Amino acid sequence: MISTDPSSLEQLRTARAELRVALERIDRHARHSDFHGYDPYDALMSPLFHLPLLRSSHYTRLAAQQILKRLPVNPRRLLGIVPHLSAVTCARMLEGYVHLSALQPPGSDHFGEAIDRCLRRIAGLRSPGYSGDCWGYEFDWEPRHATSIRAGVPNVVATGIVTNALFETYRLAGVEAALASCASASEFLLRDLERTTLSNGSFCWGYFPGDRQLVLNATMKGARLCAQVFSSNGDTELAQAAEATARFVAAHQRPDGAWPYSVGDSRSWVDNFHTGYVLDCLDVYQRCTGDESFRGVMARGWRYYRANFVTDDFAPKYFDQRLHPIDATACAQTITTLCTFQDVRTAARVASWTLANMQATDGAFFYQRGAILTNRIPYMRWSIAPMFCALSRLLYAIESETGRALRPAGCPTGG
Repeated sequence: MISTDPSSLEQLRTARAELRVALERIDRHARHSDFHGYDPYDALMSPLFHLPLLRSSHYTRLAAQQILKRLPVNPRRLLGIVPHLSAVTCARMLEGYVHLSALQPPGSDHFGEAIDRCLRRIAGLRSPGYSGDCWGYEFDWEPRHATSIRAGVPNVVATGIVTNALFETYRLAGVEAALASCASASEFLLRDLERTTLSNGSFCWGYFPGDRQLVLNATMKGARLCAQVFSSNGDTELAQAAEATARFVAAHQRPDGAWPYSVGDSRSWVDNFHTGYVLDCLDVYQRCTGDESFRGVMARGWRYYRANFVTDDFAPKYFDQRLHPIDATACAQTITTLCTFQDVRTAARVASWTLANMQATDGAFFYQRGAILTNRIPYMRWSIAPMFCALSRLLYAIESETGRALRPAGCPTGG
């Protein structure tokens, strides 16, 4: 919880002013580009990969993805890749706008147009032909441990990020259509995704239809969606699915509290934002279902996260065992997870570090800062929209939890 001593409140006043300026700059940048941008993983959008040999070579496509993602210069125009619109970008921006809208004085509708635009675009970017609403990425994608995924094929991660923004839109703004879309998306989870089920009944959803990868943060996003919809309609099938998935994830927590990225393959690393996703989803699961049986799991995970992903200087680490590269999505997720666990003062200091070290003069955010070189390419889905979402969430936390102490007498919320 936030301390109410004078020095703490003064720090939060300073943070609040800094956040408002930063959010205005990010919003202006995002609107100027109409939410379109490049992505670290968009190499296969190049017309070169429509050629027969390049279209079918797994290792060539995978290498191209990895090389372009790591280049500190941006040759995408030369490769014929154009800025594009992502459902995940729209979702992150939507979640940010909804939190900012909730801080407005009664009767104000400053962010209403932006919220409506994001909702329309999210609806227009749905993947057709499935049992419910679902979303994928706008580019072909070559995973290491699965077959090629074509643009538009839905997956549980994109769907989970989008529906979380939609549920927040329902929760904070009362938009019933957003809740209806979440309920529809739960049918995609239940009917269209493969499950790997253990003998105790716990299971992991595959990443996309037909897939059986055991990716822990991905399946936990499915559990979060089921719990959210259950909290509104009481559907026990959703509650049971969410609980079984959460049990699968809990069972694969390491004794020290960490989670590997995946189970059953070589991706055993522990990183910042995927760990944060698991923790945030467990928190929503508990709040939406009232099931507190994973409280100890969350506590161990939170202790590991706090001890291993934030330096003494409040720089967010990417991996638990090393600092670099410092990554924009990891920065955003650190702020969000710190808010989830009510460590708002630390979140504010991480935000201040990020704004000083990762934000460009035009409001965008660098992709990654290495020990020697900085990749300054601004990626809309990966860098800009997640930071807008995280900083909005932090401002909401500061205003909500310390509002009376921070506001002069008679000043309305957000004033």
